[in-house]
Amino acid sequence: MPHSSATLPLGTLVALGGGDDDAMLVLLCDLLPEADTPVEIITVASRDDTRSGRAYERALRELGCTGARHLRISEHHPPDAPDTLRRLRRAGLVFFSGGDQERITDFLLGTEFVRILHERYQQEASFIIAGTSAGAAVMPEYMVVQGYGWRALRKGGTQTSAGLGLLPRLLIDQHFVERGRFGRLAHALLVHPMCLGVGLAEETGVIIRGGRYAEVFGDGVVMVVDGRHLHGSNLGQVGRGEPIGAQNLRVHLLVAGQQLDLLSREVVAGPPPG
Repeated sequence: MPHSSATLPLGTLVALGGGDDDAMLVLLCDLLPEADTPVEIITVASRDDTRSGRAYERALRELGCTGARHLRISEHHPPDAPDTLRRLRRAGLVFFSGGDQERITDFLLGTEFVRILHERYQQEASFIIAGTSAGAAVMPEYMVVQGYGWRALRKGGTQTSAGLGLLPRLLIDQHFVERGRFGRLAHALLVHPMCLGVGLAEETGVIIRGGRYAEVFGDGVVMVVDGRHLHGSNLGQVGRGEPIGAQNLRVHLLVAGQQLDLLSREVVAGPPPG
């Protein structure tokens, strides 16, 4: 990540690779300063957003998060409605569920809602943003929206688009191990070579504190792919459908408790400094 320490956000971001998210919900409740801290659950990524929202609200309340509420954003509930923005300004945690990440950006990009989300994440140390599956993939500057199997390593076989931009020069891909998504993340890094790619297995995620230290949690593996020193890419020379190639991608496999410094892109031993 290219920013200097002076511009790093103060807030905390939690991203899970999908699958069973019970452990993540427990973690989020533990991170809240008070049991009644307002929690806003956003399920716009889901086609059945009402049912999903109610299920998350019930699950979080059963864990003791009495301030959990479903915040509807849809064709009939615009993100910049005054009451929606009022609730966003009061929230201690904003949680994005899974589904189709392009629905999240379709509704939110360019809105006052996203401007406030950025501002609070940047300026408030107690503010938490979290997401699972599509809700995790949408957090960075870019997101992978298409790419399957062997076709992902053919020119045009992987597509990226703008995410919410909370994590500059980063790509997060979800269900990473289970759905064999290394190829599409590698392809995305040829398109965006200064990005850091983070592939999250299911039931596995990262807690990013202060925009810098990403700590792994969960039962699986986080694959980190660094394209900063990539060279020899043929992406600009081959035609659509032809195989892509490049050298010097750097890969880390990280498990629970390990941490990555997103500034230096090095694995750090022990708890983060400060």
